[in-house]
Amino acid sequence: MHDLRWLREDPEGFVAAMARRGTDSAAAARAVVALDATRRGRIAEEQARQTRRNEISRAVAEGRRRGEDTASLEAEAQSLRAAEAEAKAQAGAEEMAAFFDRLDTVPNRLDADVPDGPDEAFNVEVHRRGAPPAFDFTPRQHFELGEASGLMDFAGAAALSGSRFVVLKGALARMQRALGQFMLDLHAAEHGYTECAVPLLVGSFALRGTGQLPKFKEDLFETTDGRFLIPTAEVPLTNLGSEEVTGILPASKLPMRLVALTECFRSEAGSAGKDTRGMLRQHQFPKVEMVSITRPEDSAEEHERMTRCAETVLERLGLPYRRVLLCAGDTGFASAKTYDLEVWLPGQGKYREISSCSNCGDFQARRMNARFRAGAAARPAFVHTLNGSGVAVGRALIAVMENYQQADGSITVPEALRPYMGGLGRVGGAAGPVGVGSSR
Repeated sequence: MHDLRWLREDPEGFVAAMARRGTDSAAAARAVVALDATRRGRIAEEQARQTRRNEISRAVAEGRRRGEDTASLEAEAQSLRAAEAEAKAQAGAEEMAAFFDRLDTVPNRLDADVPDGPDEAFNVEVHRRGAPPAFDFTPRQHFELGEASGLMDFAGAAALSGSRFVVLKGALARMQRALGQFMLDLHAAEHGYTECAVPLLVGSFALRGTGQLPKFKEDLFETTDGRFLIPTAEVPLTNLGSEEVTGILPASKLPMRLVALTECFRSEAGSAGKDTRGMLRQHQFPKVEMVSITRPEDSAEEHERMTRCAETVLERLGLPYRRVLLCAGDTGFASAKTYDLEVWLPGQGKYREISSCSNCGDFQARRMNARFRAGAAARPAFVHTLNGSGVAVGRALIAVMENYQQADGSITVPEALRPYMGGLGRVGGAAGPVGVGSSR
C-alpha cells in the first residue's frame, strides 16, 4: 500500500511513478487519485453541511428565545439532514471500500536505479560467475536424463494429479531432499537466518499483506473454507513481522532474518504452452525462502546481502549463474527493486531463473501494519520487508542434473551434497541409482 499523503500531495508524481510500470498501472493510479478526490470532496461537503447545521441549531435556539419565526431555518436544517442521508447512502463505507480495493491493485513504487523498459529484454546483467561446462557429447535436458534412468515419472504423476506434476524416485528424490537440507543449513548456520516451519495454509489477510491478493487470486489454490495454499513461504514468514502477530517491534529485534523450506503451490494461470516439458513450471514445488524485516535505512544493504546469500548456494554447488537487475516492466507487483539469479542449463543452452531477491520497502508493511519503534519515546514507523529464494529446490535439481551429467546419462553428485547423500558420488545412467564418484 502507498502513503496516502503522497498521492494527495503529488497526484501527478504518483501517476508518473506508476506509469514506469506500464499503461495498466498508470490507469489504476489515475483511478485511485480520482476516487480519492471524489471521496474527500464528499467528506468536505459533509463537514460543510454539519457546520451549517450547527450554525442553524444555534440560530433557531436564539430565535425561539426572542420569539422570532424560525420556520425557514428549520426547513433548511431538514433539507441538510436529507442531503446528508442521501450522501451517506451513495458513499459511506462502500465508497471507502471501493477506494481501498482499487488502491490494492496499484503496484509498488520502483527504486530510482531500476532500469526502464516494458519486459525482460530490458533487464540489465550485473555479473556472471562460473563458466558453463564443456561437453564432448550433446547435453540432454533434465527430463530426458530423469526418464531414461527411471527416477523421474511424469506420466505417473499426471495419472494421479494431472499435468505439471512429477514423481521423483530413488536417488533423485534423495538429491532433492539433500538440496533443501543443504540450503537450510547454509542459511541458518552461516548466514544468520532463523529456520522456521510454517503453515502451508493461510488466510486471505496474509496474502493481501504480501500483495498476492486481490490482484493475483487466479494464481492461487483456494480451499473450500476460504483459506489458500501458499504460493511461497514469503507469505507466512513476512506476516510474522506484522503487528497482529508480534506487536510493534523494538528496534533491537531488527533485522529479523527468517528462512523456511516449504512446498509451494501455484495454479500457473496464464502459462499455457510455457515449459510444458519437465519440472521448470510446476503446480507444486519445494523452495527455500529467505525473508528479512529491517529498519528503512538498512534495507538497501540488506538486499545486497540477501542476494549474496542466494549466490553462495549456487557457488557451493558449482553452478554457473548470472545476476540480473530487473527492469520496470519485469519487476514484481510488491517489489521496489529485484535481482534475479539465472542458472545455466546446458540442455536448453540458456540461463533460467532460479532465485528472485526483492526489496519491497514499506509497501508490504503498510498493507499488513508491520511497524517498529526506534526508542521508548519514538513514534512507530513502518519496517521494510525483503524476500528472496534461497533457492528454488526443484530448479536447483534441474541445474545439477544438467550441469553434472555424464555421457552415459548418469549425474555426478556435487561435493557439497555428498554429506547429505551418504557419500553417494553418482546417480542414474549406466551407474544406476547408486554408484561411485566420477569427474564432472
